[in-house]
Amino acid sequence: MAFPKIFFLLFSVAVLSPSSVHMSQAARHLLDTPALPVPTIPSLPQTTLPPLPSVPTLPKMTLPPLPSLPTQPKATLPPLPSNPLPTLPTALPPMPSSQIPSLPKSAMPTLPTTLPPLPANPLPSLPTTIPSIPTIPSTIPSIPFLSPPPSN
Repeated sequence: MAFPKIFFLLFSVAVLSPSSVHMSQAARHLLDTPALPVPTIPSLPQTTLPPLPSVPTLPKMTLPPLPSLPTQPKATLPPLPSNPLPTLPTALPPMPSSQIPSLPKSAMPTLPTTLPPLPANPLPSLPTTIPSIPTIPSTIPSIPFLSPPPSN
């Protein structure tokens, strides 16, 4: 825990030491001195390069013709077995009716065709007048502990 504090302290001293008063005065003194003329750089002599040698011509290579591909015999497919495919039945057999029990014949109750009237609850009345907006006072009220004491 003490190492970061010491490191920060030494870092701060190292950063702030060049910014002393003497360094600032020295920089200002340098700004006040007249500018020296920029020295000219002498031009270097132009050197000429010797001409490049010509590219030798290469002899033309003649390639031998490619060998012809040997002919391959035609492949014949072996005969497939002539087993007949099984046929699917086109109609399903009828289901026996003894498995499904018959539903009892009971009379359905009749539903009413008219609804009873709704209760007549009165709706709340809407206000007809708009409430007034309070006005902002134009004077600031005095606060007793901020005002000066009365003179005697």
